[in-house]
Amino acid sequence: MTARFLLAFLFLGLFSCEKAEQKPQKPNIVLILADDLGYGEVGFNGQKLIKTPNMDALAASGRIFTNHYTAAPVCAPARGMILTGLHSGHAYIRGNDEWRERGEVWDYAKAATDPNLEGQRPLPAETLTIAKVLQQNGYKTGIVGKWGLGAPLSEGIPTNLGFDYFFGYNCQRQAHNLYPPHLWENEAKVSLNNEIVVPGTKLDEGADPMDPTSYARYQQEEYAPEVMHEKALTFLEENSDQPFFLYYASPLPHLPLQAPQDLVEEYVEIFGEEAPYDGSKGYFPNRYPRATYAAMITLLDQQIGELRQKVEELGQTENTIFILTSDNGPTYTGGVDFDFFESSQPFSNGYGRTKGFIYEGGIRVPMVVNWPGKVQSGSYSDHISAFYDLFPTLCDLIGVDTPENLDGMSFLPAILGKEQKPHEFLYWEFPEYGGQQAVRMGKWKAVRQKLKEGIVKTELYDLSLDPLEENDLAESYPDIVAQLEEIMVKEHQESSIDRFKLEALGDQLNADSGS
Repeated sequence: MTARFLLAFLFLGLFSCEKAEQKPQKPNIVLILADDLGYGEVGFNGQKLIKTPNMDALAASGRIFTNHYTAAPVCAPARGMILTGLHSGHAYIRGNDEWRERGEVWDYAKAATDPNLEGQRPLPAETLTIAKVLQQNGYKTGIVGKWGLGAPLSEGIPTNLGFDYFFGYNCQRQAHNLYPPHLWENEAKVSLNNEIVVPGTKLDEGADPMDPTSYARYQQEEYAPEVMHEKALTFLEENSDQPFFLYYASPLPHLPLQAPQDLVEEYVEIFGEEAPYDGSKGYFPNRYPRATYAAMITLLDQQIGELRQKVEELGQTENTIFILTSDNGPTYTGGVDFDFFESSQPFSNGYGRTKGFIYEGGIRVPMVVNWPGKVQSGSYSDHISAFYDLFPTLCDLIGVDTPENLDGMSFLPAILGKEQKPHEFLYWEFPEYGGQQAVRMGKWKAVRQKLKEGIVKTELYDLSLDPLEENDLAESYPDIVAQLEEIMVKEHQESSIDRFKLEALGDQLNADSGS
């Protein structure tokens, strides 16, 4: 009896030592990137008309970052800079680039049947991404949603850049229809039960724009956001036995105006009668544009709630960090009534101030971090951060060294409510929409527009007093302007791609370039 007791005691002691030496499980990471979701389009940032109860609940039990920025005011570069930790003065992809030298890339129907015409300019396969770092440290990595960083037959596909699994739109242009003829699963093209309806297709001649049945062709069988969402839930189920990283790159609420009919009808009852959108400013016509846009955001909200519910069902709630943000500010076209929704509140609305532009409405984005037991519920942070900070932050989160030569800085201390070192500055350059540059340093923000026209004029705003960026103080504070212009010079590195070069900053186009 004594010998048995001693053996049992020794066994229990060894087992206890093994348990004590086990490292805590690495946290699961769910990064939710909405598409064109404005700062003011969520309830936790003051939205009154659009219902976002799940996003609001995420914020209520997490931390809201009020000074978080995208790294670029349009899709592809913003997504690239999340993954690479580089700002737009150093990044490889600095704008949307359809890789036009391949042929008729803007022909939706041809690209839908020919993968050689689909997709955007690729990130090189050797590019270091946060997904690769997580993959190398025991994470199962998946992206569900919109890619936009490399055409299907190129080196820049997700499975070459750190993702074990991909399902969704490879191409941003194909995502201009939420009932597409196909999506991609890893390297395989997956057909959907939808006909090809080319973006921009107008109502039939003589159709009654007040009759909802006139819009039937724009509602088909398989709605991509719902198809992709099911794949995301499956990814969580199949990988709950190891640390997982899910990059949920939803196409919502990016245009076109297409949403499930039941949600649209709910908002029709709330908003009442409204004028139809005729498609004159791009994308598809829509009978109830306000109701449909609100429905798209509410659907995204419901899907976020279902992701959290799935994590809870898998028993992973306490060990999962959710990060919610948007790739850039809200759109200004395609039937979206940004003034009705005050999409960019408290910043300026409309063309020239939102998507595509580096004023606050185009680059200040919603940001919430939720991690039960680690992040204080209902808290706020005014720490100034940007997309390229996510790479070092996630390295810090999982306890690995941050690679050298990144532009980002970990804001994990701010997430956990600890003392946070501030950025010296944030930097943007954007070669589209006329060519732009910006720097934020504390309360100051410098902006340049029309660089493609050879105009190099610096505007200066005090964001603490002027969040609408209406009062240019450049003449009153020449020393501040000079300091910020010095940063612009230092942080700009000439791109290897002519499309992204800014001659006003001294860049030289290739001799054989047609740009």
